[in-house]
Amino acid sequence: NGTSTAQICRAAAVSSGTLFHYFPTKRALFAALIAGDDLGDNDSRTAAERAYDADPMEGLLGFVDHLAAGAAEPIVPGLVVEAMLQAGRDPDLAALMEDASDTDQMHLTSLLSRAQQAGDISTALDPEECASWIMTLIGALYLHAATHEDSDHTTQLTMFRRTVKRYLQP
Repeated sequence: NGTSTAQICRAAAVSSGTLFHYFPTKRALFAALIAGDDLGDNDSRTAAERAYDADPMEGLLGFVDHLAAGAAEPIVPGLVVEAMLQAGRDPDLAALMEDASDTDQMHLTSLLSRAQQAGDISTALDPEECASWIMTLIGALYLHAATHEDSDHTTQLTMFRRTVKRYLQP
C-alpha cells in the first residue's frame, strides 16, 4: 500500500503508461503477482508432471518443490504474507487465492493418489488429507521465510522436502 506507482515503474524500468496499459490499478498488479499469471509458473509444473511419468515419487516431490520454491526467493514470502493480510479485506483477492490454492491442492491430491497406487507412498494415508497437510506445511514454510530473513532458505527447503518424503513413506 505504501509503494507509489512511480516506485513500481522505476523498479520495473517501464513507463507509467506501460504499467497502466497492463494493470489499471496497483491492486490489479498485486493480484497478477499473487495469481502467478505469466510468470513461468506452468513451466515448472509441467516439468514435474513429465518427471512423474518416469518416477511417480520424484514427480510428486517435484511438484511439492515447485509449490515451495518461492519461499527461497527474496521478495516472494513477504508478498504471500501481504496477500493473506489483504485477502481479509478484499473478497476478490481472497477468492483468487482460494481458487489457486484449491487448484494446487486438487493437483497434489491427484499426484498423491497415483503415487499411492504405484506403491510409492503409504496406503494408510488419505491423499486428500495428506495434500491438505502438505499445503499447510508449505504455508508455514513461506511464513518462516518471511519472518526469518536471515535463515538459510535452501536448507529450509531441503529439510521440508525430507520431511514430506518421510511422511509419505510406505
